Amino acid sequence: MMKNFKGKAIYNPSGKAAEYAPWACNFYVGCSNGCTYCYCKKGILAGTMGMDKPQLKKCFKDETHALKVFERELLTNIVELKKHGLFFSFTTDPMLPETFDMTRRAIDLCIAFKVPVKVLTKVDRSEDILRWYGSKWVTTDIRRLIAFGFTLTGHDELEPGASTNAERIAAMKDLHNAGFRTWASIEPMIDTWSSMHIIGLTLDFCALYKVGIESGKKYSKVNLNDFVHTVSKYLKSEKGNSAKIYFKDSLLKSASIDRADLPSNCVSRDYNIFI
Repeated sequence: MMKNFKGKAIYNPSGKAAEYAPWACNFYVGCSNGCTYCYCKKGILAGTMGMDKPQLKKCFKDETHALKVFERELLTNIVELKKHGLFFSFTTDPMLPETFDMTRRAIDLCIAFKVPVKVLTKVDRSEDILRWYGSKWVTTDIRRLIAFGFTLTGHDELEPGASTNAERIAAMKDLHNAGFRTWASIEPMIDTWSSMHIIGLTLDFCALYKVGIESGKKYSKVNLNDFVHTVSKYLKSEKGNSAKIYFKDSLLKSASIDRADLPSNCVSRDYNIFI
């Protein structure tokens, strides 16, 4: 992999973000979901990324310029992007009214060059997605190049501007049934019960769970340890279930668990949902 590529649109994430994707794209900063736990609204990031509405990054003249830059950077890194896919987005929600059109156009470019795409959202845009990619003219092979992920905490009161968790779960099911890959981000984990409940509700139509704790929040080591072992055993015991789960490094550290001791359905950060 090309190390430390830092383009205007496409780049290699570092730190905790790298656990989600080796390649990502950000067109906008700011978000209207209003999540109380948002890391972009805390500390030194608050002034540059914590806006309540998405704004096009200042390095772009306009959206047309942003897409031209995106296509150039996509082609520059095409070999690695075909291997690992491209993630949207860390600094906004890519399915907001203000961001959806740019995300869709970028996805179209990725598909044209057979680059897999991973989207993470708290917004139910399933009707728009199915209208655009669900027609009989869009082949199953094309749909399988797009993995739609939904952040699911189980706590709507902490995400006042987002679609409800129930709406997101219904959207995930609809997209799965339409032939898209689907996954869930259970981060931050608000409490172990809610996270277990979310997994139980989505297991039939979710291929991958990524679970992480909230930075700076204190958790019970015993509860975290029990959660990791209970969830991994539960997934393994469900007949016909092939879902994988990734526990982020900080969660395992807080639970005093060595990743090497986990069962095979608990994957590493290198797991590729498209294989």
